[in-house]
Amino acid sequence: MIVLEQLKLLVNLSRIDGAMISRERNYIINIGKAHGFPESSVETLFYTTHDIIIPADLTDDQKFNYIFNLVQLMKIDERLYEDEIKFCANVASKLGYQPQVMFELMLRIKSDEMSVEEKDSLKELTSKFLAA
Repeated sequence: MIVLEQLKLLVNLSRIDGAMISRERNYIINIGKAHGFPESSVETLFYTTHDIIIPADLTDDQKFNYIFNLVQLMKIDERLYEDEIKFCANVASKLGYQPQVMFELMLRIKSDEMSVEEKDSLKELTSKFLAA
């Protein structure tokens, strides 16, 4: 359920600018497949807009993965739209992050693959922005 809700958020974000490019689509499909969702199941999510549902029982690691994946997806097309930034900031807030986290994430997240060390460092940094 947690991954499904995350996939729905990613689909919503990819639709904001009106054009879902193949890199965005593949990014979402790969996240789904990595968590055991068949590609055909993920594909069905692309046909509708979904409610923003943030599960209440997320761990800090899951919260980080939610926001990391959203920001990385936002940066894939190498264009940042105000509505995309607002969407990500809204989700970050619902996850319990302070607003400043978006500045750090947008500066540090790359649009392509990041090493485990880079992600771990970023996770440690963003943990300081989680409300206690």
